[in-house]
Amino acid sequence: MSSILVTINNNIAFITLNRPEKFNSFNRQMALILQQVLDDCAANTDVRAIYLTGNGKAFCAGQDLSELAGDDAPGFDKILAEHYNPIVMRIRNIEKPVVCAVNGVAAGAGANIALCCDVVVATASAVFIQAFSKIGLIPDSGGTFTLPRLIGWQKASALMMLGDKVSAADAEKYGMLYKVFEDDIFAEASVKIAAVLAAMPTRGLAYTKQALNASVNNSFEAQLKTEDRLQFAAGHTEDYNEGVRAFLEKRAPVFKGQ
Repeated sequence: MSSILVTINNNIAFITLNRPEKFNSFNRQMALILQQVLDDCAANTDVRAIYLTGNGKAFCAGQDLSELAGDDAPGFDKILAEHYNPIVMRIRNIEKPVVCAVNGVAAGAGANIALCCDVVVATASAVFIQAFSKIGLIPDSGGTFTLPRLIGWQKASALMMLGDKVSAADAEKYGMLYKVFEDDIFAEASVKIAAVLAAMPTRGLAYTKQALNASVNNSFEAQLKTEDRLQFAAGHTEDYNEGVRAFLEKRAPVFKGQ
């Protein structure tokens, strides 16, 4: 059985991490498959939103540590350069919204992959753990970049050093995620968010994502120029024209993602 499951329905690519017996922890094969799946989603015009979740009790427990045992084990340079860094870069750069539905424990790299997605939701029983310090490592997969920007330097520093468990409710309060849903409605409610995004102007959402990415390093003046450039591009899409027509005709727009 594949460690990554993929189905496409109603313009949504449903990607499921599928090593439940290992709490969906990553080995090399799983990491490489996920990269290929994201590339396929990027190229597929039928995909207008991505829904990422895990199978079983966990979203993702991070790295499968059993892969690091033995004389022929890959080094951290190889794992980061070939596994996790390409995954988070693909998520940030793919020109489609990525909804991460955290269905359980998100630990280590699993937590940081979730946090780099565009819309993060969690079931009420989920927890987030920066587990790296427990084994003498530092947060990776973009965690030292993403988490301080979401919740502030002091809170991020404490969570990374102490390795505290963060409940879904606290994660929402801190600003780590968008919404928390009770377990019994989580699947339906989280898929509904992806469905809404899949029906929206896909190019406009992609330009919004590009603007957010650029804002991290831009000065205010440079960001205004970025907005000018991207707004010009958005204003020349078919979906923009459809949105204006629908507004003037007092009807619901029908966007095609173009």
